[in-house]
Amino acid sequence: MDDGKPTEPKAKWWSRPAPGRGTSAAPQEPSPVEDAVPPSDAEPTASVQAEPVTADPVAAEPVTAEPAPQAAKPLHEPDQYSTPPYGGPGPWAPAPPVQHPVQTPAHGTPVPPPYSGTNGAGIAMAPAPAPAPPAAFPPPQPHQQPQGQPHHPPSPQWLQYDPWGAPRQPLITSPGPPLASDGGKRKNRRGSVLVGALLLALVAGGIGGGIGAYIERNGGLTQIELSQDERNGGGRAPDSVAGIAASALPSVVTLHVSGSTESGTGTGFVLDNKGHILTNNHVVAPAGSSGEITVTFSGGETANAEVVGKDSGYDLAVVKVSGVSGLKPLPLGNSDNVRVGDPVVAIGAPFDLSNTVTSGIISAKDRPITAGGEKGDGSDISYVDALQTDAPINPGNSGGPLVDTDAHVIGINSAIRAADSGSTTEGGQAGSIGLGFAIPINQGKRVAEELINTGQATHPVIGVTLDMKYTGDGAKVGQRGADGKSSVTEGGPGAKAGIRPGDVITEVNGGRVHSGEELIVKIRSHRPGDRLDLKLTRAGKDLTMSLTLGSATGT
Repeated sequence: MDDGKPTEPKAKWWSRPAPGRGTSAAPQEPSPVEDAVPPSDAEPTASVQAEPVTADPVAAEPVTAEPAPQAAKPLHEPDQYSTPPYGGPGPWAPAPPVQHPVQTPAHGTPVPPPYSGTNGAGIAMAPAPAPAPPAAFPPPQPHQQPQGQPHHPPSPQWLQYDPWGAPRQPLITSPGPPLASDGGKRKNRRGSVLVGALLLALVAGGIGGGIGAYIERNGGLTQIELSQDERNGGGRAPDSVAGIAASALPSVVTLHVSGSTESGTGTGFVLDNKGHILTNNHVVAPAGSSGEITVTFSGGETANAEVVGKDSGYDLAVVKVSGVSGLKPLPLGNSDNVRVGDPVVAIGAPFDLSNTVTSGIISAKDRPITAGGEKGDGSDISYVDALQTDAPINPGNSGGPLVDTDAHVIGINSAIRAADSGSTTEGGQAGSIGLGFAIPINQGKRVAEELINTGQATHPVIGVTLDMKYTGDGAKVGQRGADGKSSVTEGGPGAKAGIRPGDVITEVNGGRVHSGEELIVKIRSHRPGDRLDLKLTRAGKDLTMSLTLGSATGT
C-alpha cells in the first residue's frame, strides 16, 4: 500500500562489519517494503539483489552463496482472506541492493595524501579481507551501473583509510618519515653520539683553557721581550722646567704649624747656611706664641723651627732651624727685571703635597692686592704690589718660591684669586683658577733682612690719614685723623710736601692711583727714605709735589 513514501530503493547505513563475524540466517534489519503489485493466486517470488563487496581497490570476483533453505510449512492453513497472522506472506517488494558507499574520514576531515593507505598514523596497512555476505542472501551479482549516469570509482586515497582504527598519533601531527623498524636502535645510537660529542667538547675546552692560562701566566709559549729605548736619559737643560726643579727643590721645605686653636701647612725656602727660612706670616700665625712649627726638607728630613720675626703688613715671616747641616740656600733674583710673559716655576706643597712643581708665566706686574683682614680691625691686612702669574698656586703653596729660568727666586707665592670664597661647611678651600700673586723678591729681601737683624720690619709712610670710604677716583686725604686731630701729621713727610686735608692724590711716580688701598700698596713697594713724585687735585685744580718717605715700625 502506498502511503506517500518514496517507492524507490532506500539506502540504509549498516554497522561496520568485523572480520570473522558469523553469518546470520536473515538480515539484522528489514529492508524497506514497497507494495509493487496486489496479491494474486500465483506464488509470490522475492527478488533480492546485493552489490558485490569489494575488499581492496581492485574489483573482487563475485562470490557465490549457498542456496537458501526451503521455508517451513505454516502451522495453519492459509487463510483465504489473507488475514495475518494466519494468512500467507504478503507481496514483498524486491530487496534494495546493498549499498557500499566510499568511506568518509572521521568528522569529515580530509586526510592528507601521506596518510592514504595507512592506519591513520602514517604506517602502511595490508588490505582488510572482505566480509562474507549473509547466508540468507542470494549470490551477489555484479553491480549494474544505471544507464545515463557516469561511473565515479572510489578514490584509492580513501579505500585504504580506516576511520575506526586506533591511530598511533593524531592526524594533526606534522607529517614526517615513517618510523623505521629499528627506530629505538637509531635513537639510542644518536644519544650515544650526542654524549660522545659533549664529552669531546668538555675535554677540548679544558685543554684549551689550560693552554690559555699557561700562555697568560708565562707570557706565551715563547718568552717575549718588548723593545725599549736603551739610551741614557741624560740631564736636562738648566733652563727647562725639569732642570729648574732639580736645582731648586733641595732648598724648598714644607712647614707644619699647630697651635692651641688651629693648624696649617705651608711652604718656605732656605735663605742662608744658618738655617733662616723665609715664608708667609699667615703660614706661621696659627702657632701663636706657644705653638709648634716643624720643617720637612725635600729629602724627608725634619727639624723643629722657631719664629725669628714676622710682619703682617707685608705678610712675611722668618723662621730658623737648628742642628741641621748641608743646607742649600736658594739664590735670589731681581724682581725689577721681570717682564710680562717671562716663564716661571712655582714650587710648594699644595694641600700638603710636598715638592709639587708647576709652571707658567708672569701675567702682570705691580698688581695692587690686599689680603687678610680676618681680625676686623685692619691690623692683619697686608698690602702687596704683586707679581701676577698663571702658574697653578693652591692652598699650601703659600710662602714657596716663584723662580725664573735661572732657578733664582723672583717672588714669594702668597695669594690666589678664587672663583668663590673657598669656605664651605666642611672647611674646604678653593683651588687655583690661574690667578696667583707673589710678593716681589726685592720687597721680600728687604723685609727678611730687617726681620733677621732686628726682629721687626719698617714701613715707608707719608704721614697722612686717608678716607677709605671715598668712592671717587683717587686716594682722598681725610678731614680728621683717628684721634680727632688733623689728618695730616704735623712735621711728617706729607706736611713738609704741602699736602692738606681733603686733597685727592691721583698719581705716584707717574702711576695712576684709583683708591686708598692702591696708594698704600704703591708706597709700601718702596723703602723708607725713597723720594716720590705725586700729583693731586685740590678744589678742582691739579697740583704736583715731591716728598721723601718716612719710616714706621711694623707689626
